[in-house]
Amino acid sequence: MQTRNFDLIAFDWDGTLFDSTKIIVRCIQAAVADVGGTVPTDKEAGYVIGLGLMQALAHAAPDVPPERYPQLGERYRHHYAAHYDDLSLFEGVLPLLDALKARGHLLAVATGKSRRGLDEVLRTVELKGVFDGSRTSDETAGKPDPRMLHELMAEFGVAPARVLMVGDTTHDLQMAVNAGCPSVGVSYGAHEPDTFTELSPRHVAHSVLELHSWLLANG
Repeated sequence: MQTRNFDLIAFDWDGTLFDSTKIIVRCIQAAVADVGGTVPTDKEAGYVIGLGLMQALAHAAPDVPPERYPQLGERYRHHYAAHYDDLSLFEGVLPLLDALKARGHLLAVATGKSRRGLDEVLRTVELKGVFDGSRTSDETAGKPDPRMLHELMAEFGVAPARVLMVGDTTHDLQMAVNAGCPSVGVSYGAHEPDTFTELSPRHVAHSVLELHSWLLANG
């Protein structure tokens, strides 16, 4: 077996493994409109992807008063549920995960999704048993706080240098920096890759196929 550089590889979910960025942006915009806030631009709505839901919505709708946040969250969940069947893994994700499992990597998800939302997608037949662990923003601190990664390191007894975080946003890469872990960015998700530079990812992949190749060569 090829020597591993990383024992645990943690993936963000939306925009990294799951092709959901555009729909999330539309749902954020629709939710803000529903409660009478100023509708954020695509860039503004895309920026908050990866944060915990209420943190994201508050950032995207700064003129919505806090007492309306519960309604804002309810409207977001309403719109997202209407599009649930339109969402899927990016092409090539399952072969990538299978190859990493075959090489003996521990695989985890570190996501801004809720535990309920993540569990719903992980119950699908194609993903059962693929991930060894996961953390969501509603059960620990949201990104870029490093607690998600610290908890996964503690759970599996893996040192920071042996953990790789893979994500599509600066929130993911900043979390890795804060946790003392190396990272890899992907450019096909929510944030523009030129925003990754100062966070020093080991690589920026422009497709799942490129990510697959890089991880097999360097992971």
